[in-house]
Amino acid sequence: MSYLLALDQGTTSSRSIIFNQQGHVVASAQLPINISTPHAAWVEQDALEIWSSQLQTIQQVLQKANIQAHEIRAIGIANQRETTVVWNKKTGLPIAPAIVWQDRRTATYCQQLKDKGHETHIRNITGLIIDPYFSASKIAWILDSVPGARAMADAGELAFGTVDSWLIWNLSGGFHATDVSNASRTMLMDIHTQQWSRPLLTLFKIPESLLPKIVASGQEIASTKISLLGAEIPIFSAIGDQQAALFGHDCHQAGMAKNTYGTGCFMLLNTGEHIIKSSHKLLSTVAWQRKGQQATQFALEGSVFMAGAIVQWLRDNLGFIKQSHEVEQLASQVKDSDGVVLVPAFTGLGAPYWEPNALASISGLSRGTHKAHIARAALEAIAFQVADVLHAMQQDAPTPLTELRVDGGASANNLLMQFQADILGVPVLRPTQTETTALGAVKLAGISCGFFNETDFTQMWQLDRCFEPQMNEDERRTRLEAWKTAVAKVLAH
Repeated sequence: MSYLLALDQGTTSSRSIIFNQQGHVVASAQLPINISTPHAAWVEQDALEIWSSQLQTIQQVLQKANIQAHEIRAIGIANQRETTVVWNKKTGLPIAPAIVWQDRRTATYCQQLKDKGHETHIRNITGLIIDPYFSASKIAWILDSVPGARAMADAGELAFGTVDSWLIWNLSGGFHATDVSNASRTMLMDIHTQQWSRPLLTLFKIPESLLPKIVASGQEIASTKISLLGAEIPIFSAIGDQQAALFGHDCHQAGMAKNTYGTGCFMLLNTGEHIIKSSHKLLSTVAWQRKGQQATQFALEGSVFMAGAIVQWLRDNLGFIKQSHEVEQLASQVKDSDGVVLVPAFTGLGAPYWEPNALASISGLSRGTHKAHIARAALEAIAFQVADVLHAMQQDAPTPLTELRVDGGASANNLLMQFQADILGVPVLRPTQTETTALGAVKLAGISCGFFNETDFTQMWQLDRCFEPQMNEDERRTRLEAWKTAVAKVLAH
């Protein structure tokens, strides 16, 4: 018997999951990843820890499942996107900490680009909005801020990669590649040609020698060094985690959408073979590309920076709860937030506002407010942010959304999912298999190497629960207006 191995490298943990031919989880292993915030708006990770933790989970999951490396037919990689690693090609060592996607240190630099009139040009080439979120300004910062980095880059001695590239490099012993979905998140790739944009490389002063080769999301990319695991295992997919979740939810048709509730929230709507340019500050992005299939699949995306991270804030900063899952029980102690509205702009506001300098706020506090109201407002804030994205998406998309498929840690929160359905006015569908990101990576790897065929996918997505909207239209409108008022105050400041 043979298996597939998913490497799910996220913002807060590295995971390895083994799947069988039915798409069922055989075993999994997970290790946390440290996050450092050395200055306000800075968010960093140790790239060597990312790699070592991922390797450890591979070794652990093989041991747990009592499976030898040669029994793994293929590896599929799903990764946190935009996070930027620059390393020395000769030593393989990073020259600086990895700058995480949440990092806002380049906000001033990005504003300068906007002030100089580059926004429309960059948007037309990449489908993205100028923002510190993406990799380009992070690379420029490293080259300009790390002593000697600029000279080394000009000499062709450095390599840049998002986390997929970093893992592929270390797994393979030096193959430098990135898949097209991750490349589309760098703000350096021409979304129309799926090649690096030389005008943008010139604008950001980034040597082309720094960049990885762009490959299809689903194809044989490289193989692991035999010295790592005792066998050469082919890597048959690499894909950004949010696109992986879209694939995992079987959102293969234009008009289908999913939302992932992780550290942030990420809603993607499949737009098929068409690049839809948003009029409401959403992103046009590559969904995936499969070798042998001519048409690249595209998506509209709305990125919310704070979702599960809000619950972590309640836990770690305020001490309201000891474990994240306890937030549902706490919030359930009250029937509503009693007018409390939390706008979680802890790292600015993402789609559809894109205001990196926004600061978080809590409004509507009274003498009777206690922590259960704030906990409920925190969960509602996640749903309100998703509603903002969906409403923008509905105006851009040619067809109305009829359902939303969900995954991620917070999708297990029934209170949140019901409120999400209520505030959206569409059913929210939660599958039994919540490892949707990892499943998407192995589905893509499996179809690429012949382990799966298209008909296998229909058996892998099973409904756990459908949350039907229960809120009436008047209450929905009132709640949304209160949210928009609170956001407007944050933006005004």
